[in-house]
Amino acid sequence: MRAFETLVGLGVVLSVAGCTRGAPPAPEGIDATVSPLPGPTTADTSSVIDAATAAIADAGAPRATAALVDAGDPGSLPQTRDRPAASSPALDARAATLWDAIVHDDPERALPFFFPVSAYEQVKAIHSPASDWRRRLVAAYKRDIHGLHERLGNKAASAKLVRLDVPDERARWVEPDEEYNKLGYWRVYGTHIVYEADGKERTLDISSLISWRGEWYVVHLTGFK
Repeated sequence: MRAFETLVGLGVVLSVAGCTRGAPPAPEGIDATVSPLPGPTTADTSSVIDAATAAIADAGAPRATAALVDAGDPGSLPQTRDRPAASSPALDARAATLWDAIVHDDPERALPFFFPVSAYEQVKAIHSPASDWRRRLVAAYKRDIHGLHERLGNKAASAKLVRLDVPDERARWVEPDEEYNKLGYWRVYGTHIVYEADGKERTLDISSLISWRGEWYVVHLTGFK
């Protein structure tokens, strides 16, 4: 119960910034047909991340994850053009679930940070978006989490999450029909999970985040599959 209260206490009021057009093109070799985007300037989020990570560790990841999911399905509400913040308590809490999943080699713990299927069904103008979400995107997400756990190796138990770096300057609003999408969304490439191991800061890459109602979610973790 303590963990639930802690995570609920991480509820956020996102700042809304003006939208910009004409951001940098996708990195070379990237298929940009499935993705959205980020927001404002980064603040010191270490205390928020520590609180979220501590809550997860204290309660056990399954209960902590459930607390985030039980807050409600964001995909039950319509999309907005709100630009996501590059840092917020809610984003940091979701990032902590991804880190927890990587450390424990348990992808289910990271589902609160993945773009909701109910939102994906509203966004994508493709046949059976829910099936595409489950069989392609989530399957790749889970494989990538297993791969990142292997990359940490024997450092997994001692490594510590420091922060999530979202490159706000690369955020771009994607108009309807640009990427087989019925609705627009924000998209950003090149977010980094910054962690500490052996006294040094290291990074893990997140290929693409996309927005729903002014919040960032992972849609491609490692590469574009």
